[in-house]
Amino acid sequence: MKKTIHQPEHLVLAEYLRDLRLKANLTQVEVAARLDVGQSRVSELERGLRRLDLMEISELAATYGTTLLDVVVGYEARLKRKRTDSKR
Repeated sequence: MKKTIHQPEHLVLAEYLRDLRLKANLTQVEVAARLDVGQSRVSELERGLRRLDLMEISELAATYGTTLLDVVVGYEARLKRKRTDSKR
């Protein structure tokens, strides 16, 4: 298994997390303050420049008012759509 930020799947996750933040009506600054990190870290995560571990995704989910399970299910659905679209 490749562990790189340069996989298309990683970018799908980054975009999905950004969309969840926007849906929660939060700015990157607000998320950073809640997580006690710099705004640039949130930006890097959303642009796919940093890998995330499970605990970070769980913290982001809670910040966005959702659950880790919902994030995983939503990510998988988005990934499936993207793969289906690319086959067309």
